[in-house]
Amino acid sequence: MITSSRSPAGELSASAARHLLLHMTPNGSLGPEGEDLVVVQRGEGPYVHDADGRRYIDGLSGLYCCQLGYSYGPEFAEAADRQLRELCYSPLWTGSAHPTAIELAERLSRIAPVDIEHTFFCGGGAEAVETAWKIARRYHALNGQPGRTKAIARRGAYHGLTIGALSLTDDPGLTDPYGPPAIDTRFVSNTSRFGLAPQFADDTAFTAHLLAELEAEILAEGPETIAMLIAEPVQNRGGCITPPQGYWQGLRALADRYGFLLVADEVITAFGRVGEWFGGDRYGARPDMVTVAKGITAGYAPMGATLVSTKVAEVINRPGAVLNHGYTFAGHPLSAAIALRNLKIMERDRILDNVRGLQDDLANRMAALTDLRIVGDVRGAGFFHSCELVGDLEGGGFSDRARADLIVDLIPRRLREAGLLARVYNRSAPLVQIAPPLISDRALLDGIAAIVAGTLAEASARL
Repeated sequence: MITSSRSPAGELSASAARHLLLHMTPNGSLGPEGEDLVVVQRGEGPYVHDADGRRYIDGLSGLYCCQLGYSYGPEFAEAADRQLRELCYSPLWTGSAHPTAIELAERLSRIAPVDIEHTFFCGGGAEAVETAWKIARRYHALNGQPGRTKAIARRGAYHGLTIGALSLTDDPGLTDPYGPPAIDTRFVSNTSRFGLAPQFADDTAFTAHLLAELEAEILAEGPETIAMLIAEPVQNRGGCITPPQGYWQGLRALADRYGFLLVADEVITAFGRVGEWFGGDRYGARPDMVTVAKGITAGYAPMGATLVSTKVAEVINRPGAVLNHGYTFAGHPLSAAIALRNLKIMERDRILDNVRGLQDDLANRMAALTDLRIVGDVRGAGFFHSCELVGDLEGGGFSDRARADLIVDLIPRRLREAGLLARVYNRSAPLVQIAPPLISDRALLDGIAAIVAGTLAEASARL
């Protein structure tokens, strides 16, 4: 009998290389043995362990999902067991519903932004975004405006990878391989100030500039052609980009003036990530629809949803109107039960209070990183921060060699060696991003900041 000398992680990595297609990954570059693949096997608290037993701080909450970390499994298992013993599946389809989805929809209406009273469930964030687009189109058609066929999104934004959501995503590397977009979308500036003229440091001036640009785009396209504008309260792609004061109020005013719907994409920012149930609440947002996923179940089950205002629901629910749209597993009883338990735990254990109490300390620790030569800007809110990196070229860019040595190799390797899983973007503006579990305490957040600081200090010394 032939025995293998590989470690457990090595066996799993090799099997993954042979059989598993990873997402957003150059799978062919992993090698036949799955080199450089982190195989996460178990979690506890804010930590995960790989298949060889190495422990890491989960500095990205999985993929912005695991708000509660990894130690609530028994409580969620109890909720799942109870639900599965009673009802394993029932669709929200053609006049059918089940109690757990009904309860969750009612529960969400109590914490949602003002005037948001209805929920359309789905499987994840991209599906929630596509649902918002379909609802917007249906809303305008029923109001006698079928010519509203265009969307507005922001430059650098990411709203999902399904073919409709991809149309709202501004990244040629993601969009170009799949041909013309399914949705006719125009892109306007996001709210990053890094590298802009000094006068835009003032919120009033910057907000006025952004809203004037947006209004000019609306008028150029024709207001009667715009169906919706979609934006994240804190834009993930581009590095935790926060809005200036008055920005979301201005978006609301333009939506009302020109008749399009305003959609807050809260797939990442909802459920405590920036210290509120919904990130838009922090910035005075009054959207017509809100898209959510990820934190709704704290990563313990898949789920997404589009939350819809009364104004919109009254139109699409007119007698005789049909919203011809749906998903087989939308509002699955298991996922709904997990989401309800998640909301209960978050309230009981005062998770939002934890974020609110520690967010300023984390922000100060991250802001101090701008003292490093390689750090051009630090942005974020709550437990959601990014460092934008600048390099060895005039204008802040990186030479090919510096990019390969630092962004591709040194920084992600040193972070992992120090026991931290964070996100390192290797794009035109390289970033290091953290989004730790919302249960993290001060010592852990300090530890994360220290690891990032030490890693970037080494990288700075090599520029």
